[in-house]
Amino acid sequence: MVIVQCVLVFLISACNNINNFADNPDDKIVFMAGYKPQANLPFAVAYVAKEKGFFEEQNLDVEILHANTGEHLQMLMVGEVDYTTAAAESVLKRRSSIDPEIPIVALALFGQNSQQSYVALEESNIKTPKDWEGRTFGYKISVPPNYLAILDANDVNRSQINEVRVGFDPRVLTEGKVDILAVFKSNEPNTLRKLGFGIVEWSSDEYEIPGMGLTYITTQETVDSKKDVTRRFLTATMKSLYYVIDNPEEALGIVMQYAPNADREHQRFMLNTEIADSFGPITELNGLGSMADYQWKELYEHLLDHNVLNAPFDYTNAFTTEFLEDIYKTTEFKQNLR
Repeated sequence: MVIVQCVLVFLISACNNINNFADNPDDKIVFMAGYKPQANLPFAVAYVAKEKGFFEEQNLDVEILHANTGEHLQMLMVGEVDYTTAAAESVLKRRSSIDPEIPIVALALFGQNSQQSYVALEESNIKTPKDWEGRTFGYKISVPPNYLAILDANDVNRSQINEVRVGFDPRVLTEGKVDILAVFKSNEPNTLRKLGFGIVEWSSDEYEIPGMGLTYITTQETVDSKKDVTRRFLTATMKSLYYVIDNPEEALGIVMQYAPNADREHQRFMLNTEIADSFGPITELNGLGSMADYQWKELYEHLLDHNVLNAPFDYTNAFTTEFLEDIYKTTEFKQNLR
């Protein structure tokens, strides 16, 4: 009889938990990746968290969506998305908006270095940034501040470079439309090599230029009003981040479930590149996904110096470390510090 009663108590408790999970709107959240399904590390982490049950462990019902044309930030601001991705530089740019300031907040940092690099074809005989003089440089949307910093670091005469906006197709380099091209280093260098071209690559990291990569972001309102949900979301995704790094081939297989028509080898290159960039001095001390005030301060000042920001503002409002600091105090996550 005692056993039967215990079983009944267990079943009633389980049913109540299921009902609470179904009825609590805060437990149902939407995560939108900032681009199509692919192996960017913050995307892969969300996929794995869902497929391995890490979200479910945190009593979260997470819907994963993907942006097509940059609509993820707009959807975040109107409340249709709870969490999404953005480059740290983009976070600072948007926080510097004059009318009105856009209150987005970075919660975790996946790229400890800049996600951008610069390439030329080997056959072009361009060997150093000084050789960029007299050539055509292609950028995607706007002239990157890291590019300007590289010019300064190498005493390059900018007036001797033809700068053109080219969009997102790296074949403008192979077709001879530009001589140097700004690229996403976890993606386009491999695309160019797969097209059969040798390339020379430069990174701003080589010149100690401030740079940060992709982050998870939400709104200031969510940070203020949904602390428990945000903490649970980050607990699940940081657990997933360690899982991805320890099990990259399994993670790649899960990525392919979301991107079944993608080139697996190319996705592997992307994932491995971004995993390598997820480590740095801050993560060695505080755990993966962590970020520090000095990183944001240096990037903020770098962007301000190159006239990228609309206006000065308090850069500390652009990020918060409170959630990850709490998470890494728990027994489960202390053992992950490495």
